[in-house]
Amino acid sequence: MSIESVTPTTATESDVLISRDGAIATITLNRPARRNAMTLDAWIALREALGELALDDATRVVVLTGAGGDFCSGADLDKRAPMHPLDRMRQINATAVAVAEFPKPLIAKVRGYAVGAGWNLALLCDLLIASRDAQFSQIFARRGLSVDFGGSWLLPRMVGLHRAKRLVMLAEMIDAEQADALGLVGELVDPEELDGTVARLAVRLAASPTVAVMQSARLIEDGTASSLREALENEARAQAINFATDAPAAVRAFVEKRPPAFSGQWQVPQPT
Repeated sequence: MSIESVTPTTATESDVLISRDGAIATITLNRPARRNAMTLDAWIALREALGELALDDATRVVVLTGAGGDFCSGADLDKRAPMHPLDRMRQINATAVAVAEFPKPLIAKVRGYAVGAGWNLALLCDLLIASRDAQFSQIFARRGLSVDFGGSWLLPRMVGLHRAKRLVMLAEMIDAEQADALGLVGELVDPEELDGTVARLAVRLAASPTVAVMQSARLIEDGTASSLREALENEARAQAINFATDAPAAVRAFVEKRPPAFSGQWQVPQPT
């Protein structure tokens, strides 16, 4: 596997790159010659990059994108690992879980192709910002495969049962406008505006109370499968955490009539 932390301008052959700009980190899938198709080693490297950034206190927001002109064309079927297919899929699934459960805001910046597991990778992020020239497909059936990387869980929740089945069974390529109309894009922008739009959004999220924001994101996700009582109890637990994290700073800022500064740090003194 190959993961390397670099400055944004460093050239490298690593499958996955991490660059940092203050509180904002960018993970770049770096196999442009293969439209960023992912080998098993690349999936593992992505999982390790997410793990590194999850524990980095200086990082408050992460942008996930692809090198060259594409986001990700899914799994690299020419580079299958010499292991039992079920074990291989479980390794890939562990990366899907790492994306879905990443504890900080995670933005997918999508241009070009996002197909198969690559599209579902983007959908698992908290926000998906796409260029109008992006193209999407649940391409699995064209390869004699069934849907994976969480697509069977994601798509029915996002577009309903019958539309999800159509996307998967016909494996049609759809453009960004069609994906947006289906509710599968968070924001659609012109190609020349993609970088600036994502950068501005990342700055806004980096200044937000990220613990509270991410708890809200998970509450919304969990709410689709919970009762009202369960949702209310989960909300109560989340607020208890916020009361000892960024909420005190928000209250002080309100009283002092100034913008709040959120640290995301636990405010309760630790026992000595």
